[in-house]
Amino acid sequence: MFIQVIQGKCTKQDELRAVADQWRSELGPTARGFLGGTYGFTDDDMFVGVVRFESREAAMENSARPEQDAWAGRMMALMDGPVEFHDCDDVTVMLDGGSDTAGFVQVIRGKVDDPSRLQAMMADTDLLHRMRPDIIGATLAIEDDGTFTETVAFTDEASARTGEAVEPPADVRAALDEAMRGATFLDLHHPWFESA
Repeated sequence: MFIQVIQGKCTKQDELRAVADQWRSELGPTARGFLGGTYGFTDDDMFVGVVRFESREAAMENSARPEQDAWAGRMMALMDGPVEFHDCDDVTVMLDGGSDTAGFVQVIRGKVDDPSRLQAMMADTDLLHRMRPDIIGATLAIEDDGTFTETVAFTDEASARTGEAVEPPADVRAALDEAMRGATFLDLHHPWFESA
């Protein structure tokens, strides 16, 4: 799997959502290798999109289509400033990656020295699901320099906040503390989704 993260300030939320809906109906059906996407806005108007493709090649093939380029231009015109793009070939999926029925999504961006430790923790889905039944899935996308984007889908925000108070085992706490040091948490209170 390949993930591209798109992040930028946008105060024209309704217009951006309309352009996204246009992509879903007009371009999505012909985007080879497109698996799905998770999108939303934070309270301070930060747009976040986490788009999944079967491979980097499929994603780049989609980006090269003239109709995709024209659509991207319309999207960029709605943004309030620069937009960040993060391409990730190293992707770990937990509990099928999530669900389009999630009521709350938290996108966590940070950097780790040892990505394998964070990946191993996510791979232990039994432990994580016992500790946090409110988590219905996640993806972990890691860039070459250890920068990561974790996208966590929750049943609802109230359950997520209750789950945050649960103290994990000491080894899990140590791994989390290392991974989340300096991390940015982007709360998507009203996420929307696309699936192929």
